[in-house]
Amino acid sequence: MDIAIIPIGNSKGIRLNKTLLEKYNITDIVELILEKEYIIIKPKTAARAGWEKSFRKMHENGDDKLLMPDVFDDENFEEWS
Repeated sequence: MDIAIIPIGNSKGIRLNKTLLEKYNITDIVELILEKEYIIIKPKTAARAGWEKSFRKMHENGDDKLLMPDVFDDENFEEWS
């Protein structure tokens, strides 16, 4: 696919069409990866996006139990006083 370089103020840029933006879920920010002879434009995703929904579902299914016992269950905290 050929894309023209266009002037943007004192800089230059590229214009991505709506089809590409929708197909690759590009909204506001992209990550630019520079590799040897390539420039890769990758949609920037929010870190931990969707985690809250997944944790809520885990809780509803009872899948959020500790895998190992709490390390402080058998501690005697009186010696720390």
